[in-house]
Amino acid sequence: MRQVSIEGIRDFDLDHIFDCGQAFRWNRRPDGSYAGIAGRRIANLRFDPCQQGGRLILSNVTDEDFNGFWKDYLDLGRDYGAIKKELAAKDPVIGRAIGAGQGIRLLRQDKWETLISFILSQNNHIPRIKKCIEALCCQFGEKAGQLDGEVYYTFPAPETLACLEPEDLVECRLGYRAKYLIGTARKVAADGLERLETMGAPDVSAAEAFEYVTSFPGVGPKVANCILLFSMGKYDCFPVDVWMKKVMNDLYGLESVKEISDFAGRTYGSYGGIAQQYLFYYVRQISRRQSADPLTLENRRK
Repeated sequence: MRQVSIEGIRDFDLDHIFDCGQAFRWNRRPDGSYAGIAGRRIANLRFDPCQQGGRLILSNVTDEDFNGFWKDYLDLGRDYGAIKKELAAKDPVIGRAIGAGQGIRLLRQDKWETLISFILSQNNHIPRIKKCIEALCCQFGEKAGQLDGEVYYTFPAPETLACLEPEDLVECRLGYRAKYLIGTARKVAADGLERLETMGAPDVSAAEAFEYVTSFPGVGPKVANCILLFSMGKYDCFPVDVWMKKVMNDLYGLESVKEISDFAGRTYGSYGGIAQQYLFYYVRQISRRQSADPLTLENRRK
């Protein structure tokens, strides 16, 4: 199998990257590697950490694939060490969160796929979101190929979904989100996919991109900020959901979305979205530890 090995990778951890709620088409293998698809590209990623910087091994990938796509997709050109140092200097509290998810990197994902994925994420949990997206791709995407005997499908095109009705999506178990998905697909198809693509341009402000993205059915502020952060490079965006409300209340005593957003803007600045990912991962890890604690479970029953 084709394979690329890159050494000297720092501030990188596959569990942190793929378990922080930013991407839904990657799955952990028993050996700790992750297999998934981005666009039509299928890969297995394995990371071996060491003191001098880790080794990233990409299987089913050529040197050309790595330099032309995966290097950018994994955001390997960004100095996350410097970002973490700057954030921790501004705020000691986030230093603890950074320690929990020190290997997080923000993937540079496809805008159309991210738009639909986060519409489906509303009032949903990650395992179910992944099942919904996979069902959608298997039913309406194109076969992209196989890896280790598993078949992978592309994300359906806007034009494909625009031709459907909500009842066509019953088997995907999207619930009320089906009508939002179809309405959004029809708008993207009508506007032209290139308009959505241009929202990620450096000269397009986060405010302008936010205004356009919230024009789609079912896209509110939280979903819009996720789309801007995870696919459009608007790293000052700070999505606020129930998890973030919890962590910002627990750590900073903040309650309202406005309080949280204003604080994030003042404290984290242009790296607000990256800070959000450290905080999101941190609170989920705390929640998991509490759920696994027999004493905590017993207290919940009382």
